[in-house]
Parts: sequence; C-alpha cells; structure tokens
Amino acid sequence: MKIAVTAASGQLGTAIVNALKKEIGAENVVGIVRTPEKAQHLGIEIRKGDYNSLEEYNAALKGIDKVLLISGMGDPETRIPQHRNVIEAAKQNGVKKIVYTSIVGINEGNSFSPIVKSNRQTEEDVKKSGLDWALGRNGIYIEPDLEYIENYKKEGEIRNCAGEGKCTYISRPELGYAYTKMLIGEEHNGQTYNLVGEAITQQELADLINEAYGIEITFNSVSVEEYTEERKSVLGDFLGVVIAGIYSGIASGAYDIVSDFEKAAGRPPKKTLEMIKEYRNQH
Repeated sequence: MKIAVTAASGQLGTAIVNALKKEIGAENVVGIVRTPEKAQHLGIEIRKGDYNSLEEYNAALKGIDKVLLISGMGDPETRIPQHRNVIEAAKQNGVKKIVYTSIVGINEGNSFSPIVKSNRQTEEDVKKSGLDWALGRNGIYIEPDLEYIENYKKEGEIRNCAGEGKCTYISRPELGYAYTKMLIGEEHNGQTYNLVGEAITQQELADLINEAYGIEITFNSVSVEEYTEERKSVLGDFLGVVIAGIYSGIASGAYDIVSDFEKAAGRPPKKTLEMIKEYRNQH
C-alpha cells in the first residue's frame, strides 16, 4: 500500500510523514512537494507536485492507493481550485481514499471565517469525489505559542483578545498520529473528526507554559480592535487580521468544542502540559 502526503515538507506534512513511516515503513510513503530539493531529509520517495498544476499531480499520484491532502496556504479563493486539482488527479489515477486536513472554526462571524469557509468547500468536494474519504478538522496548533516563548519572556505576558474563551490546542505530532490511523483504518471512512485537545483559557495556557519552562508570564486581555491593530503593524494587514480573527474566535467560543481525537486515534489526546513539554524537549 502506497500512501502519498501532499505538502510533505511543511511542518504538519513532516509530522504526518514521520508517523506514517513508523506505522507502515518509509518505503510505503511518498511525499509530494512543490520543491523536491527541500524534502530530501524526509527519507522517503519524493515527487514534484504544485497545487496549481493538475498535470503535475496526475504524474505524482501514479500508483498511489491513498492520499493525504494538506490544506494549502493560499488565500481562501485560491485554495478551492488548488485542492480540486489534487482530488481530480486522485480520481484519474484510481486512488482509493483521500483524507483531508481541514480546520475547526465558524463559517461566519470573524475575520478567520473566510478561511474556514474555503475548507468547508473542500470538505464537500472530497465527499463528492466518489472515493473513500475521511476528514479531520485540526484544532489550533500549540507550537506557535511555544515558538514565541522568548518574546513572552521578554514581555512578561501573553497578550491577545481571547478573554476568558477556551481553546482546544493540539500539537502537530498528535495530528500526525491521528491522521496515520485515519489513513490506514477503513472504519474511519465517511467520518469527520474534530482533532482537538483539552479546552483551556489563555490564563491556563500561561500557567502551563510557566510550569513547563520555569518562567513567570501572565495573560493580558485586550480588545479585538486594539489587538487587530497591533498584529497588523507586526504582520501586515492580511495576516494581522487573520490572527486577530482566531483570537476573537476563541473569545466567542468557536474553539471550545468536543474532541473526536480518541475516535480517530484510538487513544485520548495528550494533555496540553505534555504537548508543551514534548516541544520543549525537542527544541
């Protein structure tokens, strides 16, 4: 059985590839990437595939039994036809099953919603493909907060507009484990899972980071308007608005949802503290 992972050299792609290698052996995993020379370290067969090229994906998916489609990074309108190229190529090559990495979130109501909406469209496209399918909706990654730890130390705080809202953080290695099970197990066909961890507030996140790293930071809640302007000045208009949209989504309860992780993975998700410590030990 050959399983292909698209966007395999990205951080989520790498985590899924590593989990698959453990489960089915490197010889059965194929990575599809836009720039093959950036993926040689993965230790698997690498094929070239750009989401914008149906032709390249037609070549890349030859002899593949199952494909893991990682959501693209383009703007919402670009992603939909890009994903359709992969779905179409999978159909033309007789791929049996497609698993898509979607996201949790709400379709309307904040500045992150257009991205959620485009993911929901791809979910529909996958369901209508005629192939076996399974969908994962990824929670908010814990890693960006941990990559930002030096800034938090310097500033003495986590600062955003999430207020008292709860967020069900998950790590990329945890997602890698769940997607591997979803790809391999036929009992997951036709299922949509919220791949999220335990629900915690930003204050609880600060407390857990303090415990893991032996530091002292607090949580400072600011208004959506103030935070949006701050993020735009640092990240530019598009990304600033998107990031602020995620945190205003947390404030409104969009990420305080029931986890299906155990249904997908066969075990509960790791506790947030454990995910933080794992990251700390590897970096």
